[in-house]
Amino acid sequence: MEQVANKYSVISASAGQAPVRRFTAIALSFVAMSAFLAGWLPLRMSIATVFLFAGPHNWIEFRYFLSRTPVRLGPFRGYFIVAAAGVIALAALQIGLPLLASSLRSTGAGWSGLIAGWNGLLIAWVVALVYMRSRQVPRFDWRAALAVGAALLAADVLAPALWSLGLVYLHPLLALWFLHRQLRRTRPEWMGAYRACLAAIPFLLVLLWVKLAGGSALAADNGLALRITLHAGAGLLPGLNSGALVATHAFLETIHYGIWILALPLLGLQNPPWRVGAIPLVRNRLGWPRLVKGLLVLGGFAVVALWACFLLNYSTTRDVYFSLAIVHVLVEVPFLIRMA
Repeated sequence: MEQVANKYSVISASAGQAPVRRFTAIALSFVAMSAFLAGWLPLRMSIATVFLFAGPHNWIEFRYFLSRTPVRLGPFRGYFIVAAAGVIALAALQIGLPLLASSLRSTGAGWSGLIAGWNGLLIAWVVALVYMRSRQVPRFDWRAALAVGAALLAADVLAPALWSLGLVYLHPLLALWFLHRQLRRTRPEWMGAYRACLAAIPFLLVLLWVKLAGGSALAADNGLALRITLHAGAGLLPGLNSGALVATHAFLETIHYGIWILALPLLGLQNPPWRVGAIPLVRNRLGWPRLVKGLLVLGGFAVVALWACFLLNYSTTRDVYFSLAIVHVLVEVPFLIRMA
């Protein structure tokens, strides 16, 4: 009997490891394939990923955050008010910066000052959210956040354009943090495998840079190619190969899209994304079911409209999308701080 019991425990343990092995194999395969395609066809990879996944990932991200929004804010009311006010104000300022610069006739140092001012407001907003969260969760050390914020503010003053470029590369990595928090809550036994997948990312980045660093720069011979290379930092980092920069950004963006479209819906939502009845704001009698359903339907139409606009004029649509994408970037911050 003891031998049978031991054999059964071994079989059970092996069966319990099967999902972890599948997760590891799928995640490593996805990351490796993304790196390969980004290194092989950096410009085309950048164009294709934004065209295919920019809209759907925003819709699923919105759906995910709706499922994490409490029906009754209670003690979180002040936190969410500051969060919403910051998102609206910072997004409006970011979108309106070119118009403001034009009205003030700001060029050169004046434009850098406007960028530095926006970055400083962003830092202050994040520190304020961390402080408010620390009042609810004592283990949150807001003084450490204040110290980090001061260091970031100093870097912003010294090089505001480079600081903003850092946000371009930091934003895709936030999805990794969301997945980390989700796994710790729902699949803690997968954390070892997830850390192994994380370790593969810098390794693949090094391979990308080794492959592309000695090559020729990308031929920015049209407006779209020029926009993509500038967005990746080719104008701010002239000493670095533009192909490596575009490949790096395309690789990280693909991981970002994969997490939001595949990993988080499977691990973080109890029902498929299209089953909106599971959202607390819909099923609870104190919620807003019609409003939430209406917003999700409008979001679905917006995804289809975005694809149509990409087909009609990809370059202009890409510019407009990345100008408005600051909204969803900002929305991620308060939810991430609250999850932490």
